[in-house]
Amino acid sequence: MAIKVSLRMKPISGKRQTLYLDFYPAIIDPKTGKITRREFLNTYVFSDTEIEEQKYDDINGKEQKRFIPVLDKKGNPKKAKLDPTEKQHNEVTLQRAEQIRQKKESEINKPEIYSGYEKQQLKIKQQGEKNFIEYFKKLADKRIDSNRSNWLSAYQYLEAFTNGKLKFEDLNETLCNDFKDYLLSAKSKRSDKTTLSQNTAGSYFLKFKAALKQAYKDKYLQYDLNNSIDPIKVSETRRSFLTIEEMNSLVKTECKNSVLKNAAIFSAMTGLRFSDISKLVWSELEYIEGNGYFIQFRQQKTDDEEMMPISEQAYSLLGERKAPTDKVFDGLNYSAYSNKDLAKWIGAAGITKDITFHCFRHTYATLQLSNGTDIYTVSKMLGHRDLKTTQIYAKIISQTKRDAADRIKLDF
Repeated sequence: MAIKVSLRMKPISGKRQTLYLDFYPAIIDPKTGKITRREFLNTYVFSDTEIEEQKYDDINGKEQKRFIPVLDKKGNPKKAKLDPTEKQHNEVTLQRAEQIRQKKESEINKPEIYSGYEKQQLKIKQQGEKNFIEYFKKLADKRIDSNRSNWLSAYQYLEAFTNGKLKFEDLNETLCNDFKDYLLSAKSKRSDKTTLSQNTAGSYFLKFKAALKQAYKDKYLQYDLNNSIDPIKVSETRRSFLTIEEMNSLVKTECKNSVLKNAAIFSAMTGLRFSDISKLVWSELEYIEGNGYFIQFRQQKTDDEEMMPISEQAYSLLGERKAPTDKVFDGLNYSAYSNKDLAKWIGAAGITKDITFHCFRHTYATLQLSNGTDIYTVSKMLGHRDLKTTQIYAKIISQTKRDAADRIKLDF
C-alpha cells in the first residue's frame, strides 16, 4: 500500500503556523526507530486567520498552552490581514515545503524507475546549472534601438561583477543585493574618475530585475526572486525644454542635417519619441475629411496601438507623400555624429541649454500645459499609461511661473 504524505499546519505563537508532514499510514522514523505520523519541517507561514493562546492543565495537573483560531459570533474563524511581505513569505515557503513533501513521498514509495517528482527535480537541477549571464545577454539581444543599448550596458556591469559566470541555482537575495551595491559604487564606462549616477544604476538594476522575472516565467528559477528584491530609488531628473520663442528661433535657423531638423520640430509639435518617429511609414499617416490628419501607429516603448491627431502645420514638415512602406523621415539616424549636428543647430539659434532629441518631447508637453491644455489630454497625447508620469510636467510649469514671478525686483 502506497503511503500518502500530506503537508499540514499547526498554530504556534503569534499569528504563525508551523508546517509538518503527515504520513498515512504511519511510518517508522529512521532516526528513532519508532512509529510516527508526523515530521516537522522547522519552518512556518503566517496564518490568514486570527490565533489566540489558551492555557490548560494536563492530566498531571501541569499547566500547558495551546493556540487555537479565534471565532466570530457565527462560530467561524476570524480572518487575519497579511501584508505583502508576509504573503510573499508564505508563497515562497509553501513552494519549498511542497517540494520537500513530494521528495519525501517519492523516497518512501520508491519505484523501480524515476518518479514524476524525480524527473521534475532532475530538470530543475539541469536548468539551475545553466549560466544566467548568457541568458541575460540573449534577453538584451532581443531588444532594439536605445532600449537594447541600455540592456547591453547593464550586461557589461553584470558580467564584470560575476566574471561572466553565474548559475541560476546560485541566484539569491544576498547576491542580488550585492550586485545592487556594486552598481551604486561602480565606475562609469565613460570615465574612470566618476561613478555611475544613482538613476543610471537604478536603470541597469531594473533590467536585472526584469531578467529575474523572465527567468521565473521560463522556469529557470523556482520562485519569483524579483519580487523579493527592492529596486534602487531614483531621483527626479531635470527635464530640459524649449520655449515657444526658442522653437521659433530654431525653425528660422539652418541645420546641416535637414532630416534631423524636421524630425526634431515634428517631435515638438506631436510629442512623439525618436523611436516612433524613426520607424514612421507613410501608411500610418491618413487624412479624415472633417477631422484632419492622424497618425495610426504602435508605440515602440509601450507596444500600445495609438491613433494620434496632428496639426496641418506638423504634417507640412513631412514633404511629398511617398509609397506606403517608405519611411517618412528616411535617413534619420541616432548617433554621435547626428548629435553633433543637433548641438551645432541649437547653438547657431543662440540657445545655451543642454538639449537632446528627447527634450523636444518634453517641449511638446510643457508648451501644451502652459497654453491651457488639460493634463489628462496631454497624458493621452503622450501615450502615458499613468497620469503620474505626466504630472512631472505640471511641476515644471509651476516652477516656470515661480521663476517668472521672481524676475520683477524693485529697489526699496
